[in-house]
Amino acid sequence: MHELPQQLVNGLLLGSMYGLVAIGYTMVYGIVQLINFAHGEIFMTGGFGALTVWLILPTGTTMWLTLPLMIIGAIVVATTIAVGAERFAYRPLRTAPRLAPLITAIGLSLALQQAVWAWYPEAKSSRTFPEISGGPFHLGSVTIQTGDIFLLVAAPICMAILAYFVAKTRTGRGMQATAQDPDTAKLMGINTDRIIVVAFALGAAFAAVGAVAYGLKYGEINFRMGFILGLKAFTAAVLGGIGNIYGAMLGGLALGIAETMATAYISDIPGMQQLGGQSWADVWAFVLLIVVLLVRPQGLLGERVADRA
Repeated sequence: MHELPQQLVNGLLLGSMYGLVAIGYTMVYGIVQLINFAHGEIFMTGGFGALTVWLILPTGTTMWLTLPLMIIGAIVVATTIAVGAERFAYRPLRTAPRLAPLITAIGLSLALQQAVWAWYPEAKSSRTFPEISGGPFHLGSVTIQTGDIFLLVAAPICMAILAYFVAKTRTGRGMQATAQDPDTAKLMGINTDRIIVVAFALGAAFAAVGAVAYGLKYGEINFRMGFILGLKAFTAAVLGGIGNIYGAMLGGLALGIAETMATAYISDIPGMQQLGGQSWADVWAFVLLIVVLLVRPQGLLGERVADRA
C-alpha cells in the first residue's frame, strides 16, 4: 500500500512543474487570446539550452556553479525562441482569424522538435542530465529525491517573483491593462507590442526553469518531452482558469496530485490491475479536465480576461 503523505508530496512536486509551464500558456492567452501550442517545445528547447551549457563547461566544475549557469542558458535559449516566434510567426497574424495562429503554433511545435533532433542526433532517444549530489532526504515518512530539491525551491520563488512583477511594477500593470482592453491600453500610452513580447518572454523563462527541474528530476531529456508535458500544462491552465496566472499554478498542483494518486492507487482497485496505473498516468489528467469543465467550465479560479471574440 502506498503511503498517502509521500504521494501527496510527489503530486505537489509534479504539479509545481506543470504549473511553471502552464504560466506561459495562461499569460499569452490572457493578453492576446492565443493558445500557443508551441510552448511545450519552448520548454523542451530550454532543457537543451541548459544541457548545452553543461556540455561546454570544463570537466570538474562544481554543481553550485554549473546549475546557475545552466538555468541562465535555459532561459536565454527559451526566451530567444519565444520572442522570435512572437515577432516573426504570431505578430503578422495578430489580426488574422484565430485558426491561422493556432495552425502556425502547431507547425512551429513540429519545426522545433525536428530542429533539436537535427542539432542533437543523440536526442532521438535521450540525453543524460547532470545530477545534484547528496540525498535523498527524509522528513518523517516522506522521502524527497535529490533531483526534486531544485523544484522545491524554484517553484515558490518563481511564483513570488511573478506575483510581485504583475502587481507592483509598471510593466506588470501594463500587462493587466492590456489583458483587459488592448485598445484602451494603447490610448493610455501603453506599448502593447512590448507588453506582448514581455508576456512571451516571461512564460518562456518559467518554462525554462521547469525544463531544468524536469532534467534534474528524471535525469534525462529528449526532443519529444515537450509534447505530453505541454498538453498537461495546458490542461493545468484550463483547470485553474485560462488567463489567470495564479489559477495556472493551482491547476498544475491539482493535476499533479490527481495524476500521482491515480497512478499510485489505481492498481490497488480490484479488477483494475490489468489497466496498469503508470501506463494510464497520462489519461487521468484529461479525465480530471473533463470532470472539472463539466462542473465548473470557467476553471477553479475563473477566467480573468474578458472575452474579446
